[in-house]
Amino acid sequence: MFEEEARERDPAKQDYAGETDAARLVDAVRAVVRQYDADDADAVGASCFGHSLLALDERGRPLTPVLGWRDTRSADAAEWLARRLDGSAIHARTGCHLHTSYWPAKLAWLASSEPEVFRSARRFVSFAEHLYGELLDDDDVPISVSLASGTGLMNLHTLDWDDELLDTLGVDRARLPRIADDPVRGWFPALLDGACSNVGSGCRSRERAALMVGTSGALRTVYETETPMPRAGLFLYRVDARRVVEGGALSDGGNLYHWLEGTLSAAEWELGERDPDSHGLTFVTLLGGERSTGWHPHAKGSIHGLTFDTTAVDIRQAALEGVGFRFAEVLELMPEVEEIVATGGALLKDADWCQIMADALARPIAPSRVKEASLRGAAVLTLERLGVQVPDPEAGTAVEPRRDAADAYRAAHERQRELYRVATGADTS
Repeated sequence: MFEEEARERDPAKQDYAGETDAARLVDAVRAVVRQYDADDADAVGASCFGHSLLALDERGRPLTPVLGWRDTRSADAAEWLARRLDGSAIHARTGCHLHTSYWPAKLAWLASSEPEVFRSARRFVSFAEHLYGELLDDDDVPISVSLASGTGLMNLHTLDWDDELLDTLGVDRARLPRIADDPVRGWFPALLDGACSNVGSGCRSRERAALMVGTSGALRTVYETETPMPRAGLFLYRVDARRVVEGGALSDGGNLYHWLEGTLSAAEWELGERDPDSHGLTFVTLLGGERSTGWHPHAKGSIHGLTFDTTAVDIRQAALEGVGFRFAEVLELMPEVEEIVATGGALLKDADWCQIMADALARPIAPSRVKEASLRGAAVLTLERLGVQVPDPEAGTAVEPRRDAADAYRAAHERQRELYRVATGADTS
């Protein structure tokens, strides 16, 4: 529960560990909601993971597991759409690329791989609408502008589903939730977690970016604009009718960290003052596929420079540097950013990674003092709708890039760019 000042308290939690079973996710949320009396609240808001797709039958029961951004089975479908449609025009209208993360590719994949499920589905929703429908016993819960924009199927300018994409996919509007931000019995439609994270950590201008490393990673800004204009390599989603969230997303973040811990379980983890020249490795961190900046649906990770002298700590260091260099590619597309606030448990719990990130970006990064930025952001945005303005929190003391390591990091970044070009077939010139 949050009061007017949006002060953080110890939240109720229920672990779900990457669960894709919608019923189990609903049960987990119910267990948390039971710890509060929502009837006593002035309003209820929520932050929800973005880009999820769920097919429902006539009775509102799931026909599929929750299809999330990490599900890359629709890579061929994304390429099929790219051959049929003008990807640049789609990006300009929706702010999203034709990629496995988003609904168009997932719907096209579902139509080809599970045609009976696709035909029999009465509605396609994100997990948030299904959750609200179950909690409120309502089969007409809207999808927020925020979550709808993150599907890749909403037109940024009309705030409605995109006609060309619907025609190409063979999906009628009646099978999709209506797009609206109006509350249902005091429950405001859930918002995209990334946008909430920025708001919760106080990153609400084009000059102040949130660098988030949780399960995945993202570098984002939130700002007001009357004319959303997506830029090459970046996503641009609506937060609401007057604000957008812009940036780049990585599929490798805390999940890469956990992979390293499991794969290199016996490794010594202290990195100390090592620089990229100390290990001779180049690690293109695309183990979960690529989103920003190239959005290649079939991309895979790659390590170059392995020898018999390579140690586990070398691989770990190169991996953490690799994530930093991918963020550096995103940052180059956002030259207006002046200040970076680090958020997300995977990054903030590791002082070495924070230093590596500052070195890779060649920029100071200030750690957020907010423990649950997305949760607080949902509260701040809900309070806004009630007419209550909440000041932005202050960040902690910035981690400065090491000047004596700058040349080594620039050279290592160039090596990763070259290996990225080879690994993806991209032209980075």
